[in-house]
Amino acid sequence: MVTSAAERMLMADGAEIGVYRVAATGARRGGLVVVQEIFGVTDHIRETCDAFAADGYEVLAPALFDREHPGFEADYTGAGFDRAIELARKLHPFEQSLRDVQTCVDALGGEGPVFVVGYCYGGSVAWFAATRMHGVAAASAYYGAMVPGAKDEEPRAPVLCHFGRYDAGIPMEGVEALAAKDWPHATVHVYEAGHGFNSDRRKDYHQPSAELARDRTLTLFRENGG
Repeated sequence: MVTSAAERMLMADGAEIGVYRVAATGARRGGLVVVQEIFGVTDHIRETCDAFAADGYEVLAPALFDREHPGFEADYTGAGFDRAIELARKLHPFEQSLRDVQTCVDALGGEGPVFVVGYCYGGSVAWFAATRMHGVAAASAYYGAMVPGAKDEEPRAPVLCHFGRYDAGIPMEGVEALAAKDWPHATVHVYEAGHGFNSDRRKDYHQPSAELARDRTLTLFRENGG
C-alpha cells in the first residue's frame, strides 16, 4: 500500500513550499527526489512518485514554482501551458530549483543513498544534480533541454540521459556532442520517440521507450546502492 501526503517543507531561503511525499513500500532502498516538468506536481508526477515508492524508494517531489504560483498544476495546452512557460523561463530562477532539490536531497539523506530523477524541466535539474550537488548517489535525466548545452560540465555522480530522437526542441547534434564526451559517469540513451515520451498524458507518449527508460533508471539506482 502506498502511503503519500502533500506537505509543506522549509527550504534553505526560509520559504515553505509544497512537497509530495511518499513512503517506501516494504524495505527502503533509498531516497529519491522526483523533479517535475514545467507543468507542476501534476497527477502524472504524483503517479510517478507512487510507482517509485512501490519499488522501495522514499520519495519527495517539491513544487518548485510555489513561490511564484502556489499549487500550480497545468495541462499541456492553452493558458496553462503558456503560464508554465512563463514560470519556467521568466519568473522562477533555475538556480532556485537546484537549491530546493538540494534541500530535498539533504532531507532524505542519512538512511541510505539518495537519487534524483527529473522530466523535461526536471531533466535539466537532474543533470545538474549529478554535476553540482552533494549527497546524490546517481541521477536520471529525461529530455532536459539544458543538458546538451552543459556538455562541458562533467558529472561527478553517475547519470543517465534519456532523449527522444524526434524531439523538436532538443536537436540531436547537441545530444551527439554530449555523448561524444564519453565521460565515465554519464550515459546517453536515444529512443525512437519524441519529447515527453514518458508521460501517458502527452501526445508523444511512447510506451516501449518509457518502460525501457524506467528499467534503466531502476538498474542505475540499484547499481549505486539502491
